[in-house]
Amino acid sequence: MQRIFKPAGMAAGVAALMLLSACATPTPYQPIDLTQNMVRGYSDSRIETGRYRLKFSGNTVTPRETVENYMLFRASELTLEQGYDWFTLVSPNTQETTTVSRSYRDPFGPSYFGGFYWRYYRGGWGGWGSYQENATTFHRYEATAEVVMGRGPKPAGDIYSYDAREVAQNLAPQIIRPQPR
Repeated sequence: MQRIFKPAGMAAGVAALMLLSACATPTPYQPIDLTQNMVRGYSDSRIETGRYRLKFSGNTVTPRETVENYMLFRASELTLEQGYDWFTLVSPNTQETTTVSRSYRDPFGPSYFGGFYWRYYRGGWGGWGSYQENATTFHRYEATAEVVMGRGPKPAGDIYSYDAREVAQNLAPQIIRPQPR
Protein backbone atom coordinates (compact mmCIF):
# COMPACT_ATOMS: atom_id res chain seq x y z
CA MET A 1 0.00 0.00 0.00
CA GLN A 2 1.41 3.35 -1.03
CA ARG A 3 0.90 6.35 1.25
CA ILE A 4 0.15 9.69 -0.28
CA PHE A 5 0.92 12.78 1.80
CA LYS A 6 -1.08 15.88 1.14
CA PRO A 7 0.74 19.22 1.56
CA ALA A 8 -2.09 20.65 3.67
CA GLY A 9 -1.92 17.69 6.05
CA MET A 10 1.84 17.94 6.30
CA ALA A 11 1.64 21.68 6.98
CA ALA A 12 -0.90 21.09 9.73
CA GLY A 13 1.34 18.42 11.24
CA VAL A 14 4.39 20.68 11.17
CA ALA A 15 2.37 23.52 12.71
CA ALA A 16 1.16 21.21 15.49
CA LEU A 17 4.70 20.05 16.24
CA MET A 18 5.95 23.64 16.36
CA LEU A 19 3.13 24.58 18.72
CA LEU A 20 3.87 21.64 21.00
CA SER A 21 7.59 22.38 21.07
CA ALA A 22 6.91 26.03 21.88
CA CYS A 23 4.75 24.99 24.82
CA ALA A 24 7.30 22.54 26.17
CA THR A 25 9.79 25.17 27.36
CA PRO A 26 9.55 27.37 30.45
CA THR A 27 8.55 30.98 30.03
CA PRO A 28 11.70 33.01 29.28
CA TYR A 29 12.51 36.31 30.97
CA GLN A 30 10.62 38.70 28.72
CA PRO A 31 8.05 41.48 28.94
CA ILE A 32 4.41 40.60 28.35
CA ASP A 33 3.41 41.74 24.87
CA LEU A 34 -0.37 41.87 24.58
CA THR A 35 -0.14 42.92 20.92
CA GLN A 36 1.34 39.47 20.17
CA ASN A 37 -1.07 37.66 22.53
CA MET A 38 1.93 36.81 24.70
CA VAL A 39 0.53 36.77 28.22
CA ARG A 40 3.48 35.13 29.97
CA GLY A 41 6.46 37.09 31.25
CA TYR A 42 6.86 40.22 33.36
CA SER A 43 4.97 43.47 33.60
CA ASP A 44 5.49 46.51 35.76
CA SER A 45 3.53 49.67 36.35
CA ARG A 46 4.58 52.81 38.15
CA ILE A 47 2.43 53.68 41.14
CA GLU A 48 4.42 56.75 42.26
CA THR A 49 8.03 57.89 42.29
CA GLY A 50 10.15 54.99 43.52
CA ARG A 51 7.18 52.61 43.79
CA TYR A 52 6.08 50.02 41.21
CA ARG A 53 3.75 47.04 40.96
CA LEU A 54 5.48 44.00 39.42
CA LYS A 55 4.18 40.71 38.11
CA PHE A 56 5.79 37.68 36.50
CA SER A 57 3.55 35.00 35.04
CA GLY A 58 4.90 31.62 33.93
CA ASN A 59 3.46 28.80 31.84
CA THR A 60 2.75 25.27 33.07
CA VAL A 61 6.36 24.12 32.75
CA THR A 62 7.88 27.11 34.57
CA PRO A 63 8.70 26.14 38.18
CA ARG A 64 7.55 28.33 41.07
CA GLU A 65 11.15 29.17 42.03
CA THR A 66 11.88 30.42 38.50
CA VAL A 67 8.77 32.64 38.50
CA GLU A 68 9.78 34.15 41.85
CA ASN A 69 13.44 34.60 40.81
CA TYR A 70 12.41 36.33 37.56
CA MET A 71 10.22 38.75 39.51
CA LEU A 72 13.12 39.48 41.90
CA PHE A 73 15.47 39.97 38.95
CA ARG A 74 13.00 42.37 37.31
CA ALA A 75 12.72 44.30 40.60
CA SER A 76 16.52 44.66 40.76
CA GLU A 77 16.76 45.59 37.08
CA LEU A 78 14.02 48.22 37.40
CA THR A 79 15.55 49.60 40.61
CA LEU A 80 18.91 50.11 38.91
CA GLU A 81 17.27 51.58 35.78
CA GLN A 82 15.55 54.19 37.98
CA GLY A 83 18.82 55.15 39.70
CA TYR A 84 18.13 53.50 43.07
CA ASP A 85 20.34 51.14 45.12
CA TRP A 86 17.95 48.85 46.99
CA PHE A 87 14.34 47.77 46.94
CA THR A 88 11.79 46.40 49.37
CA LEU A 89 9.09 43.95 48.37
CA VAL A 90 5.72 44.93 49.81
CA SER A 91 3.05 42.21 49.94
CA PRO A 92 4.89 39.60 47.85
CA ASN A 93 2.53 36.86 46.71
CA THR A 94 2.76 33.82 44.47
CA GLN A 95 -0.52 32.48 43.16
CA GLU A 96 -0.85 28.92 41.87
CA THR A 97 -3.41 27.98 39.23
CA THR A 98 -4.08 24.26 38.88
CA THR A 99 -5.77 22.66 35.87
CA VAL A 100 -6.43 19.00 35.18
CA SER A 101 -6.39 17.52 31.68
CA ARG A 102 -8.14 14.20 31.24
CA SER A 103 -7.81 11.79 28.35
CA TYR A 104 -10.45 9.28 27.41
CA ARG A 105 -10.46 6.21 25.24
CA ASP A 106 -12.95 3.88 23.66
CA PRO A 107 -13.61 1.04 26.14
CA PHE A 108 -13.92 -1.43 23.28
CA GLY A 109 -10.83 -0.25 21.40
CA PRO A 110 -10.26 -0.64 17.69
CA SER A 111 -10.41 -4.45 17.91
CA TYR A 112 -14.09 -4.46 18.87
CA PHE A 113 -16.26 -3.54 15.92
CA GLY A 114 -13.83 -0.87 14.70
CA GLY A 115 -14.26 1.56 17.58
CA PHE A 116 -17.25 2.79 19.55
CA TYR A 117 -19.95 0.20 20.00
CA TRP A 118 -23.51 1.43 19.50
CA ARG A 119 -26.55 0.34 21.47
CA TYR A 120 -30.23 1.06 21.69
CA TYR A 121 -31.00 2.67 25.05
CA ARG A 122 -34.02 4.65 26.31
CA GLY A 123 -35.63 5.06 22.94
CA GLY A 124 -32.53 5.98 20.88
CA TRP A 125 -29.24 4.75 19.52
CA GLY A 126 -26.06 5.88 21.23
CA GLY A 127 -22.52 4.85 21.98
CA TRP A 128 -21.43 2.99 25.07
CA GLY A 129 -19.23 5.97 25.73
CA SER A 130 -15.67 6.09 26.81
CA TYR A 131 -13.83 5.94 30.08
CA GLN A 132 -11.12 8.11 31.56
CA GLU A 133 -7.68 6.70 30.94
CA ASN A 134 -5.55 9.21 32.80
CA ALA A 135 -5.51 12.68 34.25
CA THR A 136 -2.58 15.11 34.16
CA THR A 137 -2.37 18.02 36.59
CA PHE A 138 -0.72 21.26 35.47
CA HIS A 139 0.44 24.04 37.78
CA ARG A 140 1.02 27.62 36.68
CA TYR A 141 2.50 30.30 38.94
CA GLU A 142 2.22 34.08 38.98
CA ALA A 143 4.29 36.19 41.38
CA THR A 144 3.26 39.74 42.28
CA ALA A 145 4.57 42.43 44.60
CA GLU A 146 4.85 46.14 45.08
CA VAL A 147 8.42 47.37 44.98
CA VAL A 148 9.56 50.38 46.99
CA MET A 149 13.00 51.68 45.94
CA GLY A 150 15.59 53.57 47.92
CA ARG A 151 19.08 55.07 47.72
CA GLY A 152 22.11 54.35 49.88
CA PRO A 153 22.56 51.22 52.00
CA LYS A 154 19.52 48.96 52.32
CA PRO A 155 17.60 49.09 55.62
CA ALA A 156 19.27 46.85 58.20
CA GLY A 157 17.18 44.00 59.57
CA ASP A 158 14.42 44.24 56.92
CA ILE A 159 14.10 40.75 55.44
CA TYR A 160 12.06 42.07 52.49
CA SER A 161 14.76 44.57 51.41
CA TYR A 162 17.37 43.65 48.80
CA ASP A 163 20.55 45.18 47.42
CA ALA A 164 19.64 45.60 43.73
CA ARG A 165 23.19 45.14 42.38
CA GLU A 166 23.77 41.99 44.40
CA VAL A 167 20.42 40.45 43.38
CA ALA A 168 21.08 41.23 39.72
CA GLN A 169 24.58 39.77 39.90
CA ASN A 170 23.49 36.59 41.71
CA LEU A 171 20.41 35.86 39.59
CA ALA A 172 21.80 36.86 36.15
CA PRO A 173 23.28 33.38 35.43
CA GLN A 174 19.82 31.80 35.95
CA ILE A 175 17.98 34.16 33.61
CA ILE A 176 16.94 32.62 30.29
CA ARG A 177 15.95 35.16 27.67
CA PRO A 178 13.82 34.36 24.60
CA GLN A 179 15.51 32.95 21.52
CA PRO A 180 15.81 35.44 18.64
CA ARG A 181 13.34 34.77 15.83
